[in-house]
Amino acid sequence: MTQAARTISPQAQKIADSVERFVRDEIVPYEKDPRLGPHGPNEEMVAEMRDRARAAGVMTPHILDDGTHLTHLETALVLRRSGLSPLGPLACNTSAPDEGNMFLLGHVGNDDIKRRFLAPIVSGEARSAFFMTEPAADGGAGSDPSMLQTTAVRDGDEWVINGRKAFITGAQGAKVGIVMAKSEEGANMFLVDLPDPAITIERVMDTIDNTMPGGHSVVAIRNLRVPHGQLLGEPGEGFRYAQVRLGPARLTHCMRWLGACDRAQEIATEYAVRRRAFGQRLVDHEGVGFKLADNQIDLKHCELMIDWCAGVLDAGDPGITESSMTKAHVGETLFRVIDRCVQVMGGTGVTGDTIVERVFREIRAFRIYDGPTEVHKWSLAKKIKRAELTRLGETD
Repeated sequence: MTQAARTISPQAQKIADSVERFVRDEIVPYEKDPRLGPHGPNEEMVAEMRDRARAAGVMTPHILDDGTHLTHLETALVLRRSGLSPLGPLACNTSAPDEGNMFLLGHVGNDDIKRRFLAPIVSGEARSAFFMTEPAADGGAGSDPSMLQTTAVRDGDEWVINGRKAFITGAQGAKVGIVMAKSEEGANMFLVDLPDPAITIERVMDTIDNTMPGGHSVVAIRNLRVPHGQLLGEPGEGFRYAQVRLGPARLTHCMRWLGACDRAQEIATEYAVRRRAFGQRLVDHEGVGFKLADNQIDLKHCELMIDWCAGVLDAGDPGITESSMTKAHVGETLFRVIDRCVQVMGGTGVTGDTIVERVFREIRAFRIYDGPTEVHKWSLAKKIKRAELTRLGETD
């Protein structure tokens, strides 16, 4: 895992190397910890891993001591290294939804919001949850945020919020919430302290992935009162603020899961070289060796596309189209990579004897969250059509 020195500062390279050593030496053993359940690791395990990260100097490594961030390109290197274990981002505080929430609050929040809500997340003392997605049965927002059903009504110096949310990652155990709701002005985001009696977790859903603490919840919000000072930014600007979070958050998912697939490729390669069948090493059978070769090509392709999109963001562009393209391509490509790793390892690949089976489940979920591949392609196709009609001087 090398990176051109001309694009990565020595400081960022040093941080990435420290993160990799920490994850491999101290976090990989936690992958067999019995405290890791079907809805993620329990709070004791999270706190323990984060204490180790602080001691190693790799807590929230992409945000420097002076509050500045590494570039997106440098962040790609660091988050890829943290992803070498599915638990690495959680330990190092580079995981979703916290990483995206930190980016959003750092760019939009006022000084009070940064002090009250951002600082505890950056320090790793608090986890956060982003309340946007809503139950399909309610006709609520999923991949189409314009379908937002949760309401916010102004009442003096407070807002009263009502609605239901679904697939809310980490809601159980989170201390900071960002709630998205619509008012007369449009969409809004509100900062709330958790837990709050007005926010009830109806159930934690059983999902294919199990790395995130607290799992993914269905949540009811009933007459939640939020002071006006906890409105993020200006009323009605919630969709615009969501765009601030959207591009980088899509991309950091890609960074982390690329690291996980790097590790799966390492494990599958070692298995194929050590295992013998039909008179030779597995890797010498073309049907196996070619799978590992295809993986190597695809991993490099994903790395280059992530770096390309990171460069767009570093140039000051919101990168909405570029991050959409990258998320769709990397999600599908990494799924092919991890599927080949499972196939190379045969029966062992579908057991919990290695991390490969867990990464397979996590990558499968990755193809859905932050927008299914089909939604990204549909959006891109609309832009292609619009651009061509403009070139032809026609309208639809």
